[in-house]
Amino acid sequence: MSIIDGKMIAAQVKEQLRQEADSLKERGITPGLAVVLVGDDPASAIYVRNKEKACEELGLYAEKYTFPEDTSQEQLLELIDELNENPAIHGILVQLPLPEQIDEQAVIRAIHPEKDVDCFHPFNVGRVMIGNSTVKPCTPEGIIHLLEACGIEIDGKECVVVGRSNIVGKPMAMLLLHHNATVTICHSHTENLAEVCRRADILICAVGKAGLITEEMVKPGAVVVDVGMNRREDGKLCGDVDFQQVKEKASYITPVPGGVGPMTIVMLMKNTIEAAKAQLTQQEKKWIFSGNSGLSG
Repeated sequence: MSIIDGKMIAAQVKEQLRQEADSLKERGITPGLAVVLVGDDPASAIYVRNKEKACEELGLYAEKYTFPEDTSQEQLLELIDELNENPAIHGILVQLPLPEQIDEQAVIRAIHPEKDVDCFHPFNVGRVMIGNSTVKPCTPEGIIHLLEACGIEIDGKECVVVGRSNIVGKPMAMLLLHHNATVTICHSHTENLAEVCRRADILICAVGKAGLITEEMVKPGAVVVDVGMNRREDGKLCGDVDFQQVKEKASYITPVPGGVGPMTIVMLMKNTIEAAKAQLTQQEKKWIFSGNSGLSG
């Protein structure tokens, strides 16, 4: 059994991203990310701080906007409109969940697809579906990177994804399909969950239920990826997988914390840099065809 060290792999990716960011800076572009936090949810505040820290480490430009719990949808949409037009901002992230008076889907749709670094906008979701997206959903793409970094073959493997959320489960299945896996998605209405999970060469669980995946649900030698982030009664973090049991049966397993989590943030940074590249390309095209390059006429 090997424990997949998400922190170490994330650090390696960060170094590559730092070089890409430096290259963009040499061309006069500093990738910029705007992070918007509404309300005072402690978990959301921690996530936002981690994202700010990652921007600092890579030399990315970051703006943080905080709003009180009673902020109106109109106020939030007004800010997003401003950020859409701000050339210094290449990525916009609105931390979810939002207070109940705000329609999350309306907010997601308001973010310009080119600046949607979470890959939640319907346009980008469609691109993920057909396999031609520039940016990819952060957690699923982070998992793909973890598997590839460990030399784990996806092509032809039977993969089971437990959880059907728009953030992890569904896009995870799509990315696995694009890597030629055979994919089954399980959820709360799945019958014989243990039996389905035992078929998996690669088992990915993302439901937010501590200890859901036990030893008898895992095929010997399977790769187990735990996306869950739960807090036990003693205050310690744990995943959806019974780590102590399952690690004896799996060939590879991700810990919680220190597995998938670090990769999610790194992929957000990657998406911000990719968004900056895409927008830079458009700026250069405008410059070339405006006559400034001497190539027109």
